[in-house]
Amino acid sequence: MSEEQLPQDEVKGKHLELFIGVLIAIFAAVLAINDLGGGRYGDDEMIAHNNQTKMYNWYQSKSIKQTLYEGQLDLLTTLEKTNSIKEEHRTALDSFKLEKVNEIDRYKSEKNEILKGSEGVGKDHWILKNEDDGTAGTIIGAKQWEIIADGLGTAGDLFDLSSLFLQICIVFGAISLVIQKTSTRRMFLYLMIASGIAGTYFTIQAYSIAMT
Repeated sequence: MSEEQLPQDEVKGKHLELFIGVLIAIFAAVLAINDLGGGRYGDDEMIAHNNQTKMYNWYQSKSIKQTLYEGQLDLLTTLEKTNSIKEEHRTALDSFKLEKVNEIDRYKSEKNEILKGSEGVGKDHWILKNEDDGTAGTIIGAKQWEIIADGLGTAGDLFDLSSLFLQICIVFGAISLVIQKTSTRRMFLYLMIASGIAGTYFTIQAYSIAMT
């Protein structure tokens, strides 16, 4: 190798090292952004699951109360059919039965809003009010929380997959810096770029799902 060629190869090698270093820095920044999103939306997923459980528990409590009223109504109907109620008490009985029917219908409507949310049942069927400010039409239903939790779970899986590819990318980049053989260095450079692009893609996908 000539004396003039050697400095030229060294310059090319330094340029390649600089290029690799810049790529490592870029993909490391993407990894940091990915980890930030994974942590943030991971917490949101837990909150969504907790709210989903809370709404289903609320739904169950309404079902129990509805069942009690239905039992009372069935008992009154049975007494009426067996002529166990005196005639002078019929009016009071009918009024009491109507009250039970209205309560049962109310619980059915409340359960529907708890399950589907205010948006799902429509404005004409809003019954429940927000515990914080007393406004109607702001209930997020159990099924809505389930959809939110599932979406955040999918995003979380993509954040994890992205983190894996980006960490592998940085490892490939570090290896390409320490290897002196140009052909091997370029091979690890290409592997770094490929895994880095894959990781970046999964990060973008994860954020797009989590933010919808």
